Amino acid sequence: MATLKEIADLAGVSRGTVDRVLNHRGSVSPQTEQKILEIVQALDYKPNKAGIVLAAQKKNLKLGVVLLGKGTVFYDDILAGVHDKAAELNGYNCSVLIRQTEYDLRKQLHAIDGLLAEGINGLAISPYNDKAVREKIDELHSLGIPVVTLNTDIENSRRMAYVGSHFYRSGETAGGLMHLMTSGEVLVGIISGSQNVLCHTERIAGFRHVIKSYGGIQIVETINNSDDETQSYGLTAAMLHRHPEINALYFTAGGVYGGCRAVMDSGRHQDITVITYDMVSTTREFIENGLISATICQQPFLQGSKPLSLLFTYLTTGERPALENDYVDIDIRIRENL
Repeated sequence: MATLKEIADLAGVSRGTVDRVLNHRGSVSPQTEQKILEIVQALDYKPNKAGIVLAAQKKNLKLGVVLLGKGTVFYDDILAGVHDKAAELNGYNCSVLIRQTEYDLRKQLHAIDGLLAEGINGLAISPYNDKAVREKIDELHSLGIPVVTLNTDIENSRRMAYVGSHFYRSGETAGGLMHLMTSGEVLVGIISGSQNVLCHTERIAGFRHVIKSYGGIQIVETINNSDDETQSYGLTAAMLHRHPEINALYFTAGGVYGGCRAVMDSGRHQDITVITYDMVSTTREFIENGLISATICQQPFLQGSKPLSLLFTYLTTGERPALENDYVDIDIRIRENL
């Protein structure tokens, strides 16, 4: 196993310089830092675990978490993962500061700025898909604050990694399920969360791609409910009234309970095929009573805990995530395998 001295000798620098790079203490030129990190990777250097613990306890690290979906039941499972990992990291003198907002650009930016003011060393975030959030992530990167996105991603930012499902492929999965679970002419209403959340729009894109290849399935209308149950009820009821020909619904986000209640109240629950995401208690009930045909689950607990693990490892050892896109497994639930 390589030592700090061997790395320093190969890089032509002092052990102190290597130590500063590995522990993110600055005062090293970008060229020298890159050279050292390349040598570290080539030699597969692994810091002493006991030393990592001691170093972490001295650093008093702070990790920030900013989540969308305030008031959305699905995010409770992500928060459970966050809290579980936060309790573990507390033993290393690492605190986790959590903020959650609605699907609102201004509120998300305010939450990030608030955590910056509190001195966070790393950030895990489910980002609102907007240029201003992308620029904020790039600003954190320039300040030496690593960012890991979770549950949903943001394009062309300098975030370190993403943890969550492959949106497009999960959309393709939904399209495949719709093909398998229907027959004849299928007229679909899509209920999405927000046009400014990448996972929602990519799920629709994947769904469109698959149903186009099969034929016989047509999208009638797409609505956005901001993951709000009350909005979802009203918007779904109105869509079914405008388009009584709809015989299938595809929920790409939250608001499933409100939308399904609208289906029940319309008296259409016997003749509409419904496909959703995630397994909250109300979704389970609708699967059991036959309204929801299938739901696609995406390991929310892991999505909450793993980003904090990646950030802590990087901040204490300098080890970057093995994968830039760390996709979680998805599994399909129907009434017969609940």
